[in-house]
Amino acid sequence: MLMYYVYVIHSLSYNSFYVGSTEDADKRLKEHNAGKCRYTSGRIPWRLDYKEEYSTRSEAMQREKFLKSGRGRAFLKEKRLNLLTEKLPAEDGLLG
Repeated sequence: MLMYYVYVIHSLSYNSFYVGSTEDADKRLKEHNAGKCRYTSGRIPWRLDYKEEYSTRSEAMQREKFLKSGRGRAFLKEKRLNLLTEKLPAEDGLLG
């Protein structure tokens, strides 16, 4: 069964984010890092920070539109902060 993904990539050189949708998140990340995407080509390298899976293209596109809205950006900001705090203790062992 073909799945669709909404993804958030983070530019490691510019500390900016990009939200998109695709059928193959790994392949799409490689395209972004190869400079094949006009909007993201000037901000290489990119890292995949977040993705969600959907069974239809329509669902994925609706979610992408939401994540690009003000409420969606707030959701991603909160999600990113939560991910960062979850990673800290395991990464350096200084907090535990």
